[in-house]
Amino acid sequence: MTGEALRVAFFPDAYLEIDGVANTSRCFAAFAKQRGLPFFVVHAGPHYEIETSGSVTRVQLPRGPVGFALDQAHDYDLLFLRHYQKVLSLLRDFRPDLVQITGPSDVGILGALLADKLRVPLAASWQTNLHEYARRRAAAALPFLPEAWSAKLLPAVERWSLSALIRFYKIPRLLFAPNQEIIHRLQEATGKPCFLMSHAVDTTVFSPQFRDRPPGPLRIGYVGRFTTEKNVRLLARLERVLLAKGHEDFEIVLVGQGAEEKWLRKNMSKAQFTGVLTGRDLSRAFANMDIFVFPSETDTFGLVILEALASGVPVVVTARGGPRFSVRHGQTGYVAGDFDELVACTVNLLTQPGLLAEMRGAARQYALSSSWDQIFDGMYTIYERFFPSAASPGALGMSRNQGEDRSAKSLIL
Repeated sequence: MTGEALRVAFFPDAYLEIDGVANTSRCFAAFAKQRGLPFFVVHAGPHYEIETSGSVTRVQLPRGPVGFALDQAHDYDLLFLRHYQKVLSLLRDFRPDLVQITGPSDVGILGALLADKLRVPLAASWQTNLHEYARRRAAAALPFLPEAWSAKLLPAVERWSLSALIRFYKIPRLLFAPNQEIIHRLQEATGKPCFLMSHAVDTTVFSPQFRDRPPGPLRIGYVGRFTTEKNVRLLARLERVLLAKGHEDFEIVLVGQGAEEKWLRKNMSKAQFTGVLTGRDLSRAFANMDIFVFPSETDTFGLVILEALASGVPVVVTARGGPRFSVRHGQTGYVAGDFDELVACTVNLLTQPGLLAEMRGAARQYALSSSWDQIFDGMYTIYERFFPSAASPGALGMSRNQGEDRSAKSLIL
């Protein structure tokens, strides 16, 4: 980074929650504090709170009862804009050079509208394939529909959702995405510049050193939400096929919670459910796994992939979605083209201890090459490239490029 430090206002979809977006958001704030960068975070939480620590000011805004649950840990407040005037006043005092949001959540929409009001540049990252979530949620909610109706309705739900998302992502001047496939799609659909924002992992928090399990059955693990978009029922199918093939010396540990837990408990015989784990308990859970299977086809990245690799655990993922970009096929795990291949890859690791040991070492080495500092340094470099005058006096009232940005109000309201 060069010159005067940019003053960044950050509006993440999640911050206190237990998921990849929240973890990335907290790491972004920690990076800014460590570097002494002026940073202003606005996120949702249980009550109103303002806290300043070093160069970082954090504003927590409560959600109200008028809204709906996205899942057991995430909500959407339909009246979240009631905080508009309060945050506007705080932002005026902070004098941001740019606003960064992570998506079209209630918090993200607030951030987009405030950027428009203050006439400062808006940047956004694509974190979640919400259109694919919408399709899977619709399928789960309407299982009674005739197959012919579902064949028409579900693709339409995905198309409508994607169209709305693209409309939203045409608002910012600058976009970030977690893999090259999404970067290409966003650039093509929005006409806006889009850059890679990868992920990293703290290799001191997730490490093989936390393994403390005595010898026993090989452990297949999963960490994440138990929801339909995560495709977690595939884990039950995997268990059935492994047993049918005569493989008995394994166990499955599922870490997390979600609406699919009841179904999984009913349909799996060798699964252990730990609930949500954090801190040292989560570190131990990862390190005590032998194979990590991540069945999601909708994740854009899957931070748990890096957490497993850092723990020295080879990963088996599907060939759809972002997790495949974090796995070196045949070295740190496998990218399975279909279910039969996923089973075969899992069997390889179950039955070849030498291969498993080799992949455990390669997984750890791969994770050691990632760094949050590199990722956030890269983001600031891109900020400065596209907003070179943002840190200069008077940037708060800078004019927009004609024809380049569309009004946030006209697109959101």
